[in-house]
Formats: sequence, C-alpha cells, structure tokens
Amino acid sequence: MKKLQKAPSSKKVIWLMVDSMMAHAIDQGIENGDLPALSYLTKHGHYQREVVSPFPTMSVTIDSSILTGTYPDQHRVPGLIWYDETEKRVVNYGTGLGEIIRDGTNQFLKDAIIHLNQKHLNTQTPTLYEDLADRGITSASINGLIYRGKTDHTLSFPAWISAPTSLPRELPVKGPDFLTFGAFANPLEGKVSLPDGITRSFGFSDPFPLEVTRYLIKKNRLPDFSFVYFSDADHSVHKKGPSDLSGLKKFDKELQSLLDSFGSWEKALNEAVWILSGDSGQTGLKSEKKEAVVRLDQHLKQYNQLAPGQKATPETDLVLCVNERMAYVYTLNPSIRERELVDVLKGDSRIDLISWKENEDVHVLHAGQDKKLQFRPGGPWQDPYRQKWEIRGDIETLDLQEDPREKQLTYGEYPDPLSRLWGAHHSHPGRFLVVNVRPGYELAIPSSPTHLGGGGHGSLHQTDSLIPCIITGTDQRPEHWRLVDFKDFLIRVLTQKPESPETL
Repeated sequence: MKKLQKAPSSKKVIWLMVDSMMAHAIDQGIENGDLPALSYLTKHGHYQREVVSPFPTMSVTIDSSILTGTYPDQHRVPGLIWYDETEKRVVNYGTGLGEIIRDGTNQFLKDAIIHLNQKHLNTQTPTLYEDLADRGITSASINGLIYRGKTDHTLSFPAWISAPTSLPRELPVKGPDFLTFGAFANPLEGKVSLPDGITRSFGFSDPFPLEVTRYLIKKNRLPDFSFVYFSDADHSVHKKGPSDLSGLKKFDKELQSLLDSFGSWEKALNEAVWILSGDSGQTGLKSEKKEAVVRLDQHLKQYNQLAPGQKATPETDLVLCVNERMAYVYTLNPSIRERELVDVLKGDSRIDLISWKENEDVHVLHAGQDKKLQFRPGGPWQDPYRQKWEIRGDIETLDLQEDPREKQLTYGEYPDPLSRLWGAHHSHPGRFLVVNVRPGYELAIPSSPTHLGGGGHGSLHQTDSLIPCIITGTDQRPEHWRLVDFKDFLIRVLTQKPESPETL
C-alpha cells in the first residue's frame, strides 16, 4: 500500500474485465432498462461491439495476451490445459473439478498458483505491469489471473490448505504495486473486512474485487492503472447459455456501486478512464449429450491415450487436452502421422476446423466442406491488421475474401484466423493437431466438464472470439480492435500528457 499513498493528479485508468460479457446481452439489457450503469458508460464513451479475443479463447491465454500484447507464440501460455513435452505430463490450470482430481490436485495447485506466472508465462516477454514499473507508473492487479510484475509480494495459504498439499505456507511472487489474489494475497487485511472465506470462494467471486476497488477509490489510493477481474457472470452463461442476462444484471449493480464510490457518476468519468470488456464470447450448446458432446477419446480409441494424472511413456500414442470447444491432440508416437488422425476425425460432421504444422506451414482443413489451405507469415497478402501472409489452397477454408489487385485479405466467420492459428501452433513444442468444433457442440474426454444446454467457448469461431468493449474518458483508441493490441493502447493513455476533463 505504501506506493499508493500519494494520489497523482492525472486521470486513473480502470479496466474492469467481466468474464463472458457479450455485446448482445449488453444491447438487450440496455434496451430493457436493466443495465443503467452500462447504459451510462456507453452513452458517454465509445462502445465497440466486436473486439477480437486471442485463441484459444480461454481465460489464461486471453489474459496472457492482454498483459503481454502478444499471442501465445510469444507469451507461451497455450491454453487452460496443454501437454508439456519436457515434463511428459498434462498442465491443467483449472478446467473443472473432475479433471483436476483425475490429473492430480497437487499438480493443479502448483501449475495454477506457482508455475503459470513464474515459469510458464515467458520470462522474456514483458508484462504491462513490468513495462509500467520501468516508466514509474503505478499499477494494480485485483484478482487477475496473470499478474507478474516487479514488486515483491507474498501469497499466504492457511495450514489446512498447505499441509495436505504441495503448497508452502508462504510463496514469494512478483506483481504490480498492488496485488490481490483472493484470500491468498490481501493487502487490506486489518484495514477492511473483505468477503474471502470458504463460503465466498476464498475471495475469487465478485464481492471481493468489488470491495477492494471501492476501498481504493474512497481512500483516494487508486494507482495509475488498475486491472480488476470479475468472474461471476461466466458461471451463469456456462450454465444457462448466452441468452442469460442474470450475471450481467448483477455486474451492473456492482458497477453502479463503483461509480457511486466517486461521489457521483459524473465525477467517476471526470477522474478516471474506464475500460470495460469481456474476455471471450460464448456459443450456445445443444442440450442432448450424445449430440452436443464430441468424444475425442472414442474417435481415437484405437490409439494408446495418456491416462489422467499419469506421465507419458514410450507406449503412449496420443495425449488429448480439451479446452471446451477446442482441443490439442498430441502425437507422441513417431510412426503416427498427423494426417492419419485428420482422416479419422474429419468424418464427424460436428467438427469444424482441423489444423497442424507441416514443414514451415500451418495446414488447415475445413472438415465439413473438405476444403484445405496452408499458410505462413511473410507473403504478398496483407490482412486488415497489416500482417503479411503467404497462402496456398482454398481461401474459403477459413472464410477469407481476397482482392487480387490490391493483394488484400478480409476475414469473415473466423476473426484474425491466420495470426491466431499461427500463435497456437507455435505456442509450445510438440506435434499436435488443433481441433475446433462447430457452433452448438463441445469437445470432451471422460474427465472433461460439459455444459449441456448452456454456453461454451475456446474455438476460433466468431461466436467464441468477438467480445464487447466500452472505453470512456479518453479519445485514444487501440490501433486495432483486438485485445492483443490493448497493451500498447494502455501505455499510450498512461504516458500521455494529462488533459483536463473538459477536453475529453
């Protein structure tokens, strides 16, 4: 808290990340009069309905891209679950209780709490918090999944958690100037009572980050930049589907409380730049299990698959890591070729895209249309993000449109597909397929959580990949409307010469 004692004169920047917040829900809620705070911010700022999320569209990968300004080929966090070729085991940051228990609770705790920020996130790729510290700009991560910075902090675990597990009682970490990680990093302990008990998800539900942020506002202790993560809305959408508004209505009440903490909503906009966004979209899933769930393990049952919680051996043929509507299928047996697996999987009409690396290219098959293309960076074709590509094959595979005269590409059903697929395929070592399913379906193995009749994400498709963003209090904008471009945007906002509220 010491670094937050002095309140600088320039506007604060507050980013509220609302898990699974979607544009159609905002639009419907505002039209119904159910979201007064979000309505207020959209009227007084810029509301962008379609911002491209990183791929796979899973929270740890998305947050890693936001905080580093890179895709997984640089930040090295491939997904919520992936296979570590060096350690010959599956890394799982928390796909679901059943899978965590099968993979090993101790290993999950190590990966999610220790390794994600300290080891797996590429140490050669600086985070926003590290770059801001180098510029003398203060920052806060309030329940963010990715928090690596340059200030020393301690995560503390009660004996009843640390004793039966591999966690120490205290774990030194590096973070921004102000760090909360639920009950395990609570710098306000003794200053204010926070909802961080076992019945309140150890501080990982919305009331905790809400009260922390309210305290900093009221005490005039906000750092220059605060990233605040609200997770609760995701649960209701997963359970009830993308049309559910209950989680967003609850968040709007929390947002009202934050705006009220400034004394008035007008003052809140005068004193802070507000950024509100989702992290991924969600796709509505069919309710009948046999139809909705694509069991990868059954499709590939002729191969020896790595069992949950085990290490790979020379006898292991495949490892299956399911990120909801996307999966990595790893080929460990050198006698098995990727195209052999592609031929097995493409027969299921629910499977959408299958991609793999071959030589210097990424190859993509649109399973339903049996169309193929291959691509690599650096060719004559330029996309809307000024990225250059060499492409061979049928451009309809990824719903690309081309202008042959200008050598320009535009994208359709799959936002920024070339860069996002390239990033996933170069995020970690190994021979693997990237498998996506069509809207309405999700992938699974026996231990995977499923969301029948609810919502799911993870895939390259636009329903999973496009999220809304509201920016209020600055006329600056990201170079492109992709979350990966927001790091540079934030640095520009935070390093610009302070302007009076009347000029914004």
